[in-house]
Amino acid sequence: MPQIKSAMKRVKTAESANLRNNAQRSSMRSAIKNFETSAAKNADNKDGLFRTAVRAIDMAKSKGLIKANKAARDKSRLAKMN
Repeated sequence: MPQIKSAMKRVKTAESANLRNNAQRSSMRSAIKNFETSAAKNADNKDGLFRTAVRAIDMAKSKGLIKANKAARDKSRLAKMN
């Protein structure tokens, strides 16, 4: 554990950022997986799930969780299924 006050604060902020990033990354992956399963079953709500997945990817990109090339690659891969 750090002794310096600013370093102690940095540990706390890093923990909260890590939790927030993991939650957002998990929700992005869940949205992608939901769309992929509905596309495989050719479900009726496929278009709505596609928009949700693309929005989750764009939000993760804007927050810096994933890089721009990965976002473009994922959206392109999903668009081929749609």
